[in-house]
Amino acid sequence: MKISLNWLKDHVKLDLPLPRLLDRLTMIGLIAESWEDKDGDTVLDLETYANRPDTLGHLGVAREVAAALGLPLEEGRWPVVESSEDTAASAAIQIQDEDLCPRYCGILVKGLKVGPSPDWLRRRVEAMGLNSVNNLVDVTNYVLYETAHPIHAFDWAKIGGRTIVIRRAKKGESLKTLEGREVALGPDQLVIADEIRPVALAGVIGGEDSAVSETTRDVFIESAYFDPVSVRRTAKTLGIQTDASYRFERGADIGFPPKAALRAASLLTQLGGQATRGVLDVYPHPRKNRIVMLRHQRTQDFLGVVIEAGEVERILTALGFSCEPQGAGLWKVEVPSFRIDVEREADVIEEIARFYGYDRIPSVATPLKVGEPVVNRRRERIDKIRRLLFHYGFDEVLNQSFADPEKEARFGTGREPVVLRNPISTRASILRTTLAGSLLETVSYNLNREFTGVHIFEIGNVYFRLNEQPVEQLTLGLAGLGPLGYRNWNSLWEEPDFFDLKGTFEALMAQLRLVPFDFTAGSCPWLEPEQSLDLRYKEEKVGSLGCLKKDLALTHGLLGSVWMAEIDLTGLLAKTPPVFQTVPVGRFPSVVRDISFLADRSLPYQDLRKAVEKLGLAALESFDLADRYDGEGVPPDKVSLSLRFVFRHPQRTLLADEVDKMEQKLLLHLQSAFRIEPRTGGSIDNRARKN
Repeated sequence: MKISLNWLKDHVKLDLPLPRLLDRLTMIGLIAESWEDKDGDTVLDLETYANRPDTLGHLGVAREVAAALGLPLEEGRWPVVESSEDTAASAAIQIQDEDLCPRYCGILVKGLKVGPSPDWLRRRVEAMGLNSVNNLVDVTNYVLYETAHPIHAFDWAKIGGRTIVIRRAKKGESLKTLEGREVALGPDQLVIADEIRPVALAGVIGGEDSAVSETTRDVFIESAYFDPVSVRRTAKTLGIQTDASYRFERGADIGFPPKAALRAASLLTQLGGQATRGVLDVYPHPRKNRIVMLRHQRTQDFLGVVIEAGEVERILTALGFSCEPQGAGLWKVEVPSFRIDVEREADVIEEIARFYGYDRIPSVATPLKVGEPVVNRRRERIDKIRRLLFHYGFDEVLNQSFADPEKEARFGTGREPVVLRNPISTRASILRTTLAGSLLETVSYNLNREFTGVHIFEIGNVYFRLNEQPVEQLTLGLAGLGPLGYRNWNSLWEEPDFFDLKGTFEALMAQLRLVPFDFTAGSCPWLEPEQSLDLRYKEEKVGSLGCLKKDLALTHGLLGSVWMAEIDLTGLLAKTPPVFQTVPVGRFPSVVRDISFLADRSLPYQDLRKAVEKLGLAALESFDLADRYDGEGVPPDKVSLSLRFVFRHPQRTLLADEVDKMEQKLLLHLQSAFRIEPRTGGSIDNRARKN
């Protein structure tokens, strides 16, 4: 925004060097980006802000400078030479759209003689970077740059019906602008019209058919308030940017239109015209100024410094606010209509700080009491799940919760879906009842883009109705197809199998300390019955894992084994893990023994594990499956298993015969429970290994 120092001195008596003035402007947030000398005047280019349209004119800047320097503001006197004719008898205003134009004012100035502007007016206009056109056009520009409020002058002889109508454009209407450009108008654009046609785009630009010219004698001065959003939309749609639209779209002062009209009339009557009596002011629903309650203590809390009550009142009064004391340390502050940026107490305090001086506010860090952070155990456990799955080669994805009813039905979950009332598409009209569908689409999408292997997981909600009530259930879903990991010069890709998936969930349950857990025969409707398991904790099913049914894989264009899992995290995380116990590291050596035997191929390993644990040997520290073989030399219905047992006594070294007795007891117990057959060559390896 260009500001003329000579013009500024019309409103505030400045008598200080330019460097000091620039420094003071900077301290109140009006930064001069540059300045130049022009015809004996100094013109500043001030940086302005989108929420401070009042500083887009000399009067608004003068108000800021006067408050900063403690000088009086002189708004000036605007005498008007009036005729005996009433404005209301010669013109009429009709507002048909109050939402877009809540206030519209006008006044007639007659008997004008259009010609060159006087020198003082020409210099002021040219100081703003404009070319002087004629006295009539220059006056409208002068009022805009002085008051920051745009006005427009219509040639009254070209207005049909002597009525100004503010309305939305009608379908098929057009307007030839002052620039000579023909623009098509739409019903969302506000126009100024007479009784016949549009004559201007409200708040943007006037029309050529009603423009003033050298033959103009009578003009109608328009001064109004237009909705900022409407003006900006119209300007952007039509690609027209003017000084008027620049100000209106930032929010003009709704209380100023009558004054702007009088200011223009005053200048025009000084140039030989006569104004009709009174300003037509159509303002159906006057707006009240905003009221903010200001607390003295709050000012001190915000700024960290005590500012005397008298200084607070002086600053706000100088800026145009009214302060009415409401008791000790409390004011009712009325915000002037030109300060659209001030909405709350903090904004008022900021104004006090600006003019008190930021340099006078000590730089002291405000003491801050920080409480103990709230521990979110549920979130911590979910993070553990994420980290573990990253470690096992899975990438996390995030899919939409919307689903296609037809595709969702293929999974046969048996859950009643939640139907959306206003879906974005018929293919996304319900909320998903399983994560499997969106995971498979993600796998298919990536494989179609030359990914060799895709292994992903998602932690998200599924939705369904239970007893007619909507249920939101946090769920973990996994899907994997193809090689796992990256191929390099010394290793080959490996295709994961069922045991990789099962091992992942064994590690997950151990990480969450939800042990012991069990796997049982699978019951998930979209997994192969012979290649799936249900995960159970404390006899309650919490999820399923296994191989996707071939027909479902083919519907997504997937070939090969697709390994998937879905776990109910809502139920799983609601479980309380056992109390964490620690034991000292064993001081005495362990003894490791292997037992090899033939067992039925259908014997689940977890049954073996439960049988060993049920025996309750105090010195048995741990055991695991060391080997599994089902090749040559083993009957087709049998499998060769080797169990590795680790024995350790917490208080002394075990003797070989003690270990032999425990090993024999284990073997007899397994023979009794499962009819196992010791491997040929001896059932017991009596060679003890000490670690």
